[in-house]
Amino acid sequence: MITIATPRGRLLEETVELFQRASIEITEIIKDSRKLIFEFKQAGIKLLIVRPTDVGSYVEYGAADCGIVGKDTLIEQDCNLYEPLDLGIGKCKMVVAAPKGFGKSSKASLRIATKYPKIASDFYNRKGITTEVIKLYGSVELAPIVGLCDAIVDLTATGETLKKNDLEIVEVVEEISAKFVVNKVSLKIKSREIKDLIVRLEKAR
Repeated sequence: MITIATPRGRLLEETVELFQRASIEITEIIKDSRKLIFEFKQAGIKLLIVRPTDVGSYVEYGAADCGIVGKDTLIEQDCNLYEPLDLGIGKCKMVVAAPKGFGKSSKASLRIATKYPKIASDFYNRKGITTEVIKLYGSVELAPIVGLCDAIVDLTATGETLKKNDLEIVEVVEEISAKFVVNKVSLKIKSREIKDLIVRLEKAR
């Protein structure tokens, strides 16, 4: 049996749809919001429901053979995993967003608020721009409004939340989608099962 770590929310719903297209029935997982482990014996799959930021750890340390996780999380955490497949789900963008007029700023250094300090730091380091990065865990859009920072680096799917808070996208840092990741030891021990699953998901994208 292959154990797969996956988060709840929008990504889980898209995962269920993808698996259905691959003729793997796991809709039960959406009906029960409290259960954390689901076994689908006929499909040979066990699903673990974890926080998005924990998927990489569950897979890297062998508690799960595989995982479904956003590219943003993988970049931020720098996990030691195989990434054999882009699933084409969970699509969004990592962007720099700021109040209007930010693009005309002449500041020598910038203060950036974000949930993704590594991504933000790497992005501005590549551009040769000095930054002070402030790690936040929620309501990042509030930070530039109250003067905590000059701009934010965050995920957006439609940009509507940014617009409602009078922020505009300045530039795109990274195109994001969900990846299918695999534990390196599991790929050797359960090679046939995992590779068969990858082929089915790739055809169903």
